[in-house]
Amino acid sequence: MNRKGVEFNVIQIEPGLWKWQFQIGSTVTVGKTRSNLMGLVAHRVQKRIDRELSKLRDPLH
Repeated sequence: MNRKGVEFNVIQIEPGLWKWQFQIGSTVTVGKTRSNLMGLVAHRVQKRIDRELSKLRDPLH
């Protein structure tokens, strides 16, 4: 999947538990999220990508 040019992966590792990963520059960010809905997990990862990208644009916040 892609969010603002950032590729990310979401993989179900057990029912209700998902592992996700994305890379911005040389920094790889990984995590796990509990949810029964893949769409909700993807939305959470997209929001995380947005936060990380905003840190790059405005490093003081």
